[in-house]
Amino acid sequence: MIDHSNKIVKVGIVGSGFAADFHYNVIKRVYCANLQIAGAFSTNSLRLKAFTTARGIKSLPTLDSLIEICDVLHICTPPSTHEELVINVLKKGKHAIVEKPFTGYFGDGSDNFNGDLFSRNDGLTLALNSIENMLSAEQASKGKIMYAENWIYAPAIQKEKELIEKTGAQIPWIQAQQSHSGSHSLAYGKWKLSGGGSLIGKGSHPLAASIYLKKIEGIKRNGRPIRPKEVSARTHAITRMPSFKNEGYLKDMYEDVEDYAIVHLVFDDGTIADITACELLHGGVKNYVEVHANNHRTICNIAPNNAMQTYNPSDSNFADIYVVEKTRTKQGWSFISPDEAWFNGYQQEMEAFYQTVISGEPIESDSQLAADVITTIYTAYLSAELQGKSVPISLTRR
Repeated sequence: MIDHSNKIVKVGIVGSGFAADFHYNVIKRVYCANLQIAGAFSTNSLRLKAFTTARGIKSLPTLDSLIEICDVLHICTPPSTHEELVINVLKKGKHAIVEKPFTGYFGDGSDNFNGDLFSRNDGLTLALNSIENMLSAEQASKGKIMYAENWIYAPAIQKEKELIEKTGAQIPWIQAQQSHSGSHSLAYGKWKLSGGGSLIGKGSHPLAASIYLKKIEGIKRNGRPIRPKEVSARTHAITRMPSFKNEGYLKDMYEDVEDYAIVHLVFDDGTIADITACELLHGGVKNYVEVHANNHRTICNIAPNNAMQTYNPSDSNFADIYVVEKTRTKQGWSFISPDEAWFNGYQQEMEAFYQTVISGEPIESDSQLAADVITTIYTAYLSAELQGKSVPISLTRR
């Protein structure tokens, strides 16, 4: 293997919020190349200044000026901005690492847009148009889209990939879930900013992992990916019901999006996956993929897992210690994570992306996976509008 560790790659960060912060931290853990953060750009000038000053990096006055001096751009902005930003990056022949959700439907642009009221069929059509615009821009560019879906690179998922490939396993069914007690972001509760609720915000992770593993199975067994074929779904807004009594432990700031979703996905080989995504979970997070193969069964506990368990008799003992995401208390027994970013696949994801940048290795979490995930999600929203009727998935094919 050629050593590219001295190869200089100029990196830019678009955004200045939560995603920009963790991308900055993970960039520092990439060792396959000499990454140099050339600067950052954000439309929020005050937050940009705070972000760049704290990290000793350069603020750029425009997106174009940042693209000009970079090889790779990290798109760490709300999903409603992804299409325009990614296309601008690709037009200049640069690579775009884009956060999830990849793209979607974000309303009609009006101030009074209500996510409860629009036609889900129209939303699906416009989301598909957005996907097509982004994939077409990639086809015409020297740059590539790298879809920042960290679950694909989580160690447990990559180990399951090895099991599937080496044993020639068939996967009749998958169960997968991401559930939390609610999002940190106030924008998450507004369809025009987030493109949906728990289904797209949380369900995109287990859905992507399920689609990815079936792709791996198909390529190994038949020489072609196994892809989504049809979907049925239900969504609910439990915390918006007049009868919901909030005790302060679950977030309820959702304005026009769902806080619970369940999806039944049928693949083109007739096998299935069941995906749950919700904001109604106490005690941290529940992120897992359970693979029921014909020759093995695997439970990928992404978070929490029992790599480390700690008993703490007093909350104050761990006042300045990070324990694990969203448990609300550090007292008592906890599944303390020795390295949450590693278990979640963040650093492995970025290492893989930059291997692609410097050596041209294939991208595992690519634009086609991103397209399949978003197409499935918006088809699922249409199914939910139809009270769970099964709806065929019209995939973009490349």
